[in-house]
Amino acid sequence: MKSTLSSPTEISSLCGKEEAERGLSSMALGLVGSEILKIAAEIRALAAAGQDVCNLTVGDFNAAQFPIPKYLRDETTSALARGETNYPPSDGMPELRKAIQKEYEHRLGLKYPVDSVLIASGARPIIYSTYRAVLDPGETVLFPTPSWNNNHYVHLCGAHGVEVPVGAETNFLPTAGLLAPHLREARLVVVNTPLNPTGTVMAEAEVRALGEMLVSENARRKREGGRPLYLMYDHVYRTLTFRGYHHHTPVRLVPECAPYVIFVDAISKAFCATGLRVGWVVGPAPVVSRMRDIIGHVGAWAPRAEQVASAKLLDNFEEVDRFHESMLEQVSVRLEALYRGLDRLRAAGVPIEVIEPQGAIYLTARFNFIGKKAPKDARFPNTPDTFQTNEQIRRFLLERAGFGVVPFQAFGVKGENGWFRLSVGAVSVADIERVMTRLEAAVSSIR
Repeated sequence: MKSTLSSPTEISSLCGKEEAERGLSSMALGLVGSEILKIAAEIRALAAAGQDVCNLTVGDFNAAQFPIPKYLRDETTSALARGETNYPPSDGMPELRKAIQKEYEHRLGLKYPVDSVLIASGARPIIYSTYRAVLDPGETVLFPTPSWNNNHYVHLCGAHGVEVPVGAETNFLPTAGLLAPHLREARLVVVNTPLNPTGTVMAEAEVRALGEMLVSENARRKREGGRPLYLMYDHVYRTLTFRGYHHHTPVRLVPECAPYVIFVDAISKAFCATGLRVGWVVGPAPVVSRMRDIIGHVGAWAPRAEQVASAKLLDNFEEVDRFHESMLEQVSVRLEALYRGLDRLRAAGVPIEVIEPQGAIYLTARFNFIGKKAPKDARFPNTPDTFQTNEQIRRFLLERAGFGVVPFQAFGVKGENGWFRLSVGAVSVADIERVMTRLEAAVSSIR
């Protein structure tokens, strides 16, 4: 059928920004976009212009460096070929839920009923539905800073966020002592270990104290008729620990806290499979059932073929062990190369601090340049006389050394303190060695 229009209508001229924004909700207008994605876009532009950039910004994997398990790829292809392309059940494919149930018992010593397991399209919908399931607008979420995106989820849900600043003195993780003063007002506490952005791992004693604190606070609330306090325990990086650090869970250490702990998990980081979008929650069945309904209305189901393939992989303990042995070695060698390079600069007198690799795919480093004179170079006329902000440090490192990193402001930190996240999922050891030469030349005069 022919169109009756004589010519196409130029729509953009009809959609003025001012008019559109007057029609938006206050939530949409107040929502801040991802700071990390903005930095990543800048780096892509520099790379496209021919600059050699070591991209340590994205919490993702370069498939050329870190391919997904061949077993997972083959099983996904096979599932697609068999026609596993329609809607999955709203709570996930039964075989995957059972595989996760078995995996938690085998790997973590936690025996949950299958009704406690819910599948979604990655960890993000699980986090969002956790917030939505347990919080009413205005109720309090307690979370540490730096941490990933909690400030944004608080805004999305109309909750009240209470930030607990943490630093190197607590391994960038919250302690029971830091959380305790805020517990009475909170309805949800959020903990992530190994931690994005720092890669640090919560010690067993601290995890135990967290579980005991949860039990004690909920006993008090039960006596007084109050609503329970939940802990969202995000451990998507649980399979990635190094140097003798180990992952622990509060439910294994303090079983009595199980009714109040909501685990967030996924294949994304454990199997370099960020684009396959398979995540899950394991937690109290009554809470999980309401999360299922929220995810069902949002339509955030994981693709059926990927669910079927993930079930096959998780059921094959030997295949999983083989993959993780290789992956851990590859991540570790990159983190160690980055750590050694930065530590050499520190030893040479450059004001840098670096935390040893512990977990995840991240290294934490402090470029303690605030108040220091910036090296001058006529090719970079916009370099400040003295470093005043993390953003100035970030730009200096990127322009002078092609060293792309993310400041902790992207993770809720307010101060200008020189701390940055460095991610190794998209780089090779050769990339790291090459950038360290450039970095040394750029910062060697800063003392």
